[in-house]
Amino acid sequence: MFAVTILGNNSAIPTPDRHPTAQVVTYNEQLMLVDCGEGTQMQLTRYKVRRSRIRYIFISHLHGDHYFGLIGLINSMSLLGRTEPLAVYGPPELEEILMMQLRVAATTLRFELHFHALLPEATGLLFRDKDMEVSYFPVKHRIPCYGFSFSMQRRKRRVIPEQARAYEIPSAFYSKLQDGEDYESKTGSIVKNDWVTLPPPRPKRYVYCADSIYDEDLIPYMQDADLVYHETTYLADLHQRAAERYHSTTVQAAGLAARAGAKRLLIGHFSSKYTELQPFLDESRPVFENTDLALEGTTYLL
Repeated sequence: MFAVTILGNNSAIPTPDRHPTAQVVTYNEQLMLVDCGEGTQMQLTRYKVRRSRIRYIFISHLHGDHYFGLIGLINSMSLLGRTEPLAVYGPPELEEILMMQLRVAATTLRFELHFHALLPEATGLLFRDKDMEVSYFPVKHRIPCYGFSFSMQRRKRRVIPEQARAYEIPSAFYSKLQDGEDYESKTGSIVKNDWVTLPPPRPKRYVYCADSIYDEDLIPYMQDADLVYHETTYLADLHQRAAERYHSTTVQAAGLAARAGAKRLLIGHFSSKYTELQPFLDESRPVFENTDLALEGTTYLL
């Protein structure tokens, strides 16, 4: 499974029914939290997301609506008995903020907290395991800010059953075929792996563009992504305000997704000045048809 669950879709000021930015990326039962605005803990509880399964947290930048919920979540994890290490990725100043908050509260965590600084000169791969590869890239905002790319790897080859049977390969050997091994028959002849298998499917990719002014430099990072999240703080008529505040509009986000050849677009980070979200879709879909609202509590499968 590879999916994104929206916990918060609003911009700086929460509303009664919309919360600051937070998302959960799920892959093969592993959870990663992307940004952690105020109220994220309550949203995790509301949508029955098990915080104990969160292994990684990624903070895009140090505006409060993207990280003010972090220290509370970390503290609750410790109070609830977590012992597994937790990795936090964020701007370097975030480590000092977290350590100060823990120090003045005389809090000792029950688990290891591993902090990894996001640095402009080091953008690229953050980590890779057998299923997932995560990288980061700069976006243009009022302060240093980063987007994240999540690529779910499918490294096993696909067995062609009729071909395998034709070469009399026992089904018990199929798992080794998936790992790329050749098969040696009882007579000593070699059946090449690519005679009976197909390459792994293309990795699925989710790209989270954080907060950003309209920036065509993002297109290479979004290129051919299965799902892109891009902020649309304002409707198109407020494009000047969006530029002044280093945010984007509906038409701008949809235009980038179209130019990048993305398959789907999620839009969010809506300004609190708007009470209805349908106009965001009405403006985006004529530019990029496969656009959806990032709705809180909704899970989007890749």
